[in-house]
Amino acid sequence: MQTEPPFSRIAPNVKLGRDVRMVGWVNLYGCAIGDETRIGPFVEVQKGAAIGKRCKVSSHAFICEGVTIEDECFIGHGVMFINDKNPVAAQDGRLTVDGQWQVEKTLIRKGASIGSGAVILSGLTVGEGALIGAGAVVTHDVPPRSVVAGVPARRLAAAKARR
Repeated sequence: MQTEPPFSRIAPNVKLGRDVRMVGWVNLYGCAIGDETRIGPFVEVQKGAAIGKRCKVSSHAFICEGVTIEDECFIGHGVMFINDKNPVAAQDGRLTVDGQWQVEKTLIRKGASIGSGAVILSGLTVGEGALIGAGAVVTHDVPPRSVVAGVPARRLAAAKARR
């Protein structure tokens, strides 16, 4: 493991694989990151999230609780994951806390690539080798080796040249 970058927060309960590299400021807690994965600056990975081996996570990405990213995936700059279908700040006049909302799990299958600025809604599966275009808002499962783009994301083609 590379030494911790200055101003980073890497909690003691983070499981880092062999040769994980981080560039610049990162915020990692309660997550697992696989061997040889690269994490760019200003990335946050929350508790209960998992990133596989040989992935690249670009700057400013937000990977929240409930997200699993399998091996050899690319996560572009500023990609945002969402893990709650019914977000609220407060209930009965009090701020909500853990246990008052349901985490919706999201799965990104091996070799998928997510373009910069994409938003991935909760409870979805992005298939193996799929490609999500930059700026897409993904509201449904993405089939393996397909290409989706747009708001909301729609299937454009099969990704024939992809893994």
